[in-house]
Amino acid sequence: KQLLSYVGNNFGSGVMKRNSLCRYFVGVLNKDSGQMEVYNAEIFNMQPLLSDNLIPDDTKDYQNKSFREKVDLCIEAFGTSKQKRALNSRRMNAVGNDMLNTAVTKAAANVIDAKGVTALIQDVAQDDVQNMSIFLPPCHEDADKPEHVYKFEDILSPAEYEALKGPAAAFINITPEEITKKTEEKSHCSFVLEELKFLPVDEKSRDHKARCLWFLDILVKFSFLKVIKKKHPMGPECPHIISRKLMKNFTSLTYNNGSVQNLISASMKTKITSYVIALALHINKFQIDLTVLQNDMKLHESRMMDIAKAMRLKISKAKGLPGLENDQNHKLGTLSLPLPAQKTSGNQRKRKKMN
Repeated sequence: KQLLSYVGNNFGSGVMKRNSLCRYFVGVLNKDSGQMEVYNAEIFNMQPLLSDNLIPDDTKDYQNKSFREKVDLCIEAFGTSKQKRALNSRRMNAVGNDMLNTAVTKAAANVIDAKGVTALIQDVAQDDVQNMSIFLPPCHEDADKPEHVYKFEDILSPAEYEALKGPAAAFINITPEEITKKTEEKSHCSFVLEELKFLPVDEKSRDHKARCLWFLDILVKFSFLKVIKKKHPMGPECPHIISRKLMKNFTSLTYNNGSVQNLISASMKTKITSYVIALALHINKFQIDLTVLQNDMKLHESRMMDIAKAMRLKISKAKGLPGLENDQNHKLGTLSLPLPAQKTSGNQRKRKKMN
């Protein structure tokens, strides 16, 4: 038999807390007489001491060990062969991780020394611009007119544009009273409700603007969805070709619970926002209130400004514009030629300054 020794302290920082209003006793039963004698006692924890030589100094080292280390000691002394192999494997992995972390840290330091912090930050910023450009409409930098930078047919194909005639008809003959009611009900985004007040008198231009506004409103509403579970998420009034465009161009495929789902990820939200901006530019003569669209899309201002700058818009304050005299916080985005050079996002500039 192997005896297991227990040790404990009734003084010091590790002593068990006790109630000062209580007294503790130990009862010793005499088996022959059946009588029990009661003695005053103190309460404290006792723990197993895994050592062949019981030396008082050993208890202090044991008490300072973590629970994980104590369990490992038990495995070393009493564990099965399988438990001991698992323990050795875990310890080897820990050593390997430490060596890998050291190697990675040393390699990163060598790269920083060789290239410099400023150059590395510029590389990261350039990667951010390139990554965002994947989710923007095709940009024709050699365009001779603003309307050719982001071509309308890259936003809506002729077949898609034709399909919008039916649902957009409700906008063509809309009355001021209906606009007021829709504003109260918040049935459409603010940008669309404001532009409906200024539909052209010319029949062809009025029809064109109504179709564009209807599609822009659908894009904004679609961006609020998370996981697309319906085949026609925007309802039966949305043409099939438009529903297919939304699902194909503005969602990511994800695998969940054994099935493939369409998801509107953060990158897809960025893509939808960029297409909303491009369409709004065509609607509003290539100058738009970015703050209104930012609120419609429920984005942070910094994110909206990053997308606008990536799309090569010139940003300015909306000071002095009709209806905005008392609000100095609105930001205007203007698409004009020549296009400004691509700039890094505000976050990258802050990171560079901090370093």
